[in-house]
Amino acid sequence: MKHGTLALLNRETNEISIETSVHLTKNQEKKTTYKPGEGVTGAVIQSGNPIVVEDIKKSPEFLDKTGQSRARGSNRVSFICVPVLHGNETIGAFSMDKVYQNIENIDEDLKLLAIISSMIAKHVKLKQKIVEKNQRLLDENSRLHQELKASYKPDNIIGSSQVMQDVFLLIDQVSKSDATVLIRGESGTGKELVAHAIHYNSLRSDKPFIKINCAALPESLIESELFGHEKGAFTGAMVNRKGRFELANGGTIFLDEIGELSPAIQVKLLRVLQEREIERVGGSKVIKVDVRIITATNRSLEDEIIKRNFREDLYYRLNVFPIIIPPIRERKTDIIPLCDHFIEKYNKKNGKNIKRISSGAIDLFTSYHWPGNVRELENCIERAVIISPDNVIHGHNLPPSLQSADSTGTQIKSTLNEAVEALEREMLIETLKTTKGNRAAAARVLGITERQIGTRVFKYNLQNSYFIGSHKNV
Repeated sequence: MKHGTLALLNRETNEISIETSVHLTKNQEKKTTYKPGEGVTGAVIQSGNPIVVEDIKKSPEFLDKTGQSRARGSNRVSFICVPVLHGNETIGAFSMDKVYQNIENIDEDLKLLAIISSMIAKHVKLKQKIVEKNQRLLDENSRLHQELKASYKPDNIIGSSQVMQDVFLLIDQVSKSDATVLIRGESGTGKELVAHAIHYNSLRSDKPFIKINCAALPESLIESELFGHEKGAFTGAMVNRKGRFELANGGTIFLDEIGELSPAIQVKLLRVLQEREIERVGGSKVIKVDVRIITATNRSLEDEIIKRNFREDLYYRLNVFPIIIPPIRERKTDIIPLCDHFIEKYNKKNGKNIKRISSGAIDLFTSYHWPGNVRELENCIERAVIISPDNVIHGHNLPPSLQSADSTGTQIKSTLNEAVEALEREMLIETLKTTKGNRAAAARVLGITERQIGTRVFKYNLQNSYFIGSHKNV
């Protein structure tokens, strides 16, 4: 045998290419392709039957794409090609050429090739399935990555207030650089969301985004998590293990709650920032890392420096590009759009159909001081969506913490009569919204007469346009 090839059919592209060969160069393998029915190889794959060419120079079907005929000079060369069958499916072709001797020898070679083909068919099919599965995973990974990138665009972060527009501008400005970013803000303001937005809009967006909560791990584990460890470095270290910095190589590492790091770990982090290199726990090898570092904290690092809990030199290394996320009590115009977003989210999750928020509930949302910020607001909406019996979120669907004067930071400023009138007005508005301004229907719901409805509409100076075609959160 001078040449031998295994050619496989790609059913997605409908193209036949050489998978492996004997005595062909990689370049010959790469450039040699067929369509089903093209040449001897294509004909075998299309028909599922073997073909024997006694003299390749005299066969118009033999295309000699690999240059076999030219390489043999004047010798009479035969070509034998058999299908690779998996069940009833032809998945490829197995072929060889040799100097012609006699027809009996060719028949023996044909039988041998058929046996080899049947032996490798199962393995070839298994490999194809593995390749196809890996490609599906790569495609799915790419699709999810693009979805992540789209979802973390600043345009998709909810916030129309001026303070949030300023934050979005900072995100846009810093994303395309490799500058170290320090995100500051109270718990629940969305610092991690901003970190994601910076990464997925950066030049590193197709590389890893690795996050770690520095407050979630004990000091005995944090060093190993960040920098990795060598086998035998400590009890339980059974194998070598990469740390988060190595896993993030080429991409971004997000260190949340950076103010919780111990002084010993702060020193090691300072080295990473200065030298861009690490050493695993229990190892001495210096490992270079190329990472973009984003950190976040809800602490005043300046106060921690005064208390000697945080290194001043590390602070200045981290505070290259600070971004401050305001609490939602300072951007109250964003509260209702956030509510709408979370209602849509938890409607889908719980199979509900909440369409709007009552006026009374809106007052509670906008008067509450939200110590837990967006996270607390989301939890509140999730609860309200679950327990609401109709398609409206009312004040009584909200947690008690929103309904007390102490929790909202407000004081009781109305008399009992004023409070009763406020409740009556809200009930009247909500009922007329439900009935689209139909006073007779509203009277039946409330158990009073249509005339009494009219009297109260006049008393509270309510207009019909207020109930018909109103905004869903009015």
